[in-house]
Amino acid sequence: MAIGSNSTAVGLPSCGLYADTRFLSQNHRNFPRKSSYKYIRIRAVQGNDGRQRLVDIIRTIPQLSTDYFRSRSRRTLFGGISLLGGFYVAQTISLSFGALGVNDVIAAVICVLLTEYVTKFYYSRPKVTFPVALLNNFKMGFTYGLFIDAFKLAS
Repeated sequence: MAIGSNSTAVGLPSCGLYADTRFLSQNHRNFPRKSSYKYIRIRAVQGNDGRQRLVDIIRTIPQLSTDYFRSRSRRTLFGGISLLGGFYVAQTISLSFGALGVNDVIAAVICVLLTEYVTKFYYSRPKVTFPVALLNNFKMGFTYGLFIDAFKLAS
């Protein structure tokens, strides 16, 4: 974090905490800030060297993921991966709690509650987005895995 020679900062510059920052150049706006002991504002100062801040990179992730998942084959691939991931998680939970014989009733209650919550969340949406569809695919794989394990135990 670099502060130019034409800015003044009040606070702990070595930690990145500034209670009041003013820029003296014409390129930046001077926002008056009230300093308070209760609230310390964290402000990243970006120079003119063209580097991006972490916030700028994080803000571009939704657009990048939307562009990536425009292809129907990628959506189908990740839908299948989430379905199989739910199946794997169900098998793992069933194996670990079933083998130990401890807290298996509590694990079953949590599984049912999570499944019902995802179902309510999915069907209460007016428009189903891709992440919500992936969550529903995970739930379907999870339920399928629990049914298959129940059939294995019954035979």
